[in-house]
Amino acid sequence: MVIAFFLLVVLSWLMMVIALVYLLSFNFPVVYKQPRLGKNQKPFLLFKFRTLTNQTDLPLLQRQFAWGSFLRRWSLDELPQLWNVLKGEMSLIGPRPLLMEYAPLFSDEQNQRHEVRPGITGLAQVNGRTAISWKVKLQYDVDYVKQLSLALDIKILCRTVVLLFSFKEDVSLQEKKFTGKE
Repeated sequence: MVIAFFLLVVLSWLMMVIALVYLLSFNFPVVYKQPRLGKNQKPFLLFKFRTLTNQTDLPLLQRQFAWGSFLRRWSLDELPQLWNVLKGEMSLIGPRPLLMEYAPLFSDEQNQRHEVRPGITGLAQVNGRTAISWKVKLQYDVDYVKQLSLALDIKILCRTVVLLFSFKEDVSLQEKKFTGKE
């Protein structure tokens, strides 16, 4: 929480610039809120800068606009989640919070991922993110819970910084939904 508060203070100028671009382009709402699964599967509202248009009848890739694409590429859309960390709903490091609709699809082993607070970044994100199958991704989440340590968190944080500056294309909108059968 202390680190999240520090990051919010240091990055507040950037968050204000991002919000200002939305306001000047009359692109509302600025922040997207969505219910997600938290620790012990307790629901919470996840905050992100909105990166898609409100045209829900279109496929995800067609809903993305240029500014949203830029934010996703640099993971700047995740910055409002620092508020979730301050509120105690998330951590900086942990399994990514998933959609509420996935709750009944997890196996008992996969449900172990909910024994800790979800994170802004995690072991699955630094080991392939959307390039790996749901089965592998969820196994990384369970492995994180089983190996939980400060050293692992520092390793994940360092790898996240390296990935941010690797200029990799964001393909998260192409990810298939979790069906529980992967």
